[in-house]
Amino acid sequence: MTTLTRGVHHVGLTVPDCRATADFFIGVLGFAEVSGKPDYPSVFVSDGHVMLTLWQAEEPAVARAFDRKGAVGLHHLALSVADADALAAVHERLAARDDVAVEFAPEAMGGAPLRHLMCAIPGGVRVEFVAPADPAAEG
Repeated sequence: MTTLTRGVHHVGLTVPDCRATADFFIGVLGFAEVSGKPDYPSVFVSDGHVMLTLWQAEEPAVARAFDRKGAVGLHHLALSVADADALAAVHERLAARDDVAVEFAPEAMGGAPLRHLMCAIPGGVRVEFVAPADPAAEG
């Protein structure tokens, strides 16, 4: 059977501060703002490969915090980066911010030929960054 889908078009995230989250993706990761819906506060950002639709939580002060083990739905968002150098650059940018909690620095991803890091961005959404491992560095 052939697949009927062709990858991810966009991922929609509800966040407590739409503008702050958009500014994170734009300012830290180089995304571009591509659209939005003022009547349902949202900002759409893209890295040229995937679009994120960031939706403003209606009542952020009383919204439940993300619980990766107890909530159904998004566990984390994983974004690809070009290589180990790009992963190190992302880690450096994230580690320099007070509004990002780095869960773990770049490390091998199990037995796969990949390296990854995990963090919580402003608003609490978990984001993973994944890069091909450098075979020479893995030794």
